[in-house]
Amino acid sequence: MIDLKDFEFNELEEYLKSMGEPKFRAAQIFSWLCRGAESYGEMTDISKKTREKLEKETYVSTLKIREKYVSKLDGTVKYLFELPDGNCIESVVMRYRHGLTICISSQVGCRMGCRFCASTIGGLYRNLTAGEILNQVIFAQKDIGERISNIVIMGIGEPLDNYENIIKFLHNVNNEKGLNIGLRHITLSTCGVVPVIYDLARENLPITLTISLHAPNDEIRGTIMPINHKYKISELIEACRSYFKSTGRRISFEYSLIHGVNDSAENAAELARLIKGMGAHVNLIPVNKVEEREYEKGSQKEINAFRDKLISLGVNATVRRELGSDISASCGQLRKRVL
Repeated sequence: MIDLKDFEFNELEEYLKSMGEPKFRAAQIFSWLCRGAESYGEMTDISKKTREKLEKETYVSTLKIREKYVSKLDGTVKYLFELPDGNCIESVVMRYRHGLTICISSQVGCRMGCRFCASTIGGLYRNLTAGEILNQVIFAQKDIGERISNIVIMGIGEPLDNYENIIKFLHNVNNEKGLNIGLRHITLSTCGVVPVIYDLARENLPITLTISLHAPNDEIRGTIMPINHKYKISELIEACRSYFKSTGRRISFEYSLIHGVNDSAENAAELARLIKGMGAHVNLIPVNKVEEREYEKGSQKEINAFRDKLISLGVNATVRRELGSDISASCGQLRKRVL
């Protein structure tokens, strides 16, 4: 059985054409899928004969809300979605002045092994399909009853480790016949799968690329991020500079501040030298406490001092707001607890 949401729109057109359906049928069905239809029976402008043909070979995929939490502090909504095979993923909807942003997952689990991240505990189970990635946006929006205008692919999993399905998702979520979310409103975060960064640059999609850097040198990064043993910082930064040059899109760097590990003034100076000349933005993240890890965040004074040091060296740096702290809204925490 085929999940229609795993097709890109042009593939859906071709599939329906092979069934003898007119071309406009794809737009009708795609619109229903993106509105959160959970069965062919809801597609009232599709003939019964066509729906019966579709039901023989295809299905309409859904996500079940297994748990949902709403922050009393800032309105952040945390979802634990259950997939048809029983696996669970997380999505988080955050409220900003400019609208709703959803942070979505790209895999069930993660094999990257970053030591400060709860998502990687237990390893990788499987990739999400293009339809399962899209469903997070569809069903969160359907549940909340408001339009989601921004997407961050920064939840459970490494997006560039599931590249083909991520590209399909980007094309579909941007399609004007569906959710029509602009690519400039989408951010993709990677820990640095270097060869695929070059592939992504060739796609020439106007998304925002964010690099989970978290260290200014190989010695520190190698202790907290195993991917650094395969791709050194010099290789990663070279790929970033190439991406910036070929796309003209400014890159952001995520930097989790871990007390006593990567948060000294010397670390800030080294980071500034590393990314010089890219016009990059550094998003500083006070590290979240993970029970299985020993890492702690520093004081607010120490966090601000690191930010101010970067700014004094000409780096655009901000400290990320901590949203949903009362509902374990950080990546992987809820799934880990439930499992």
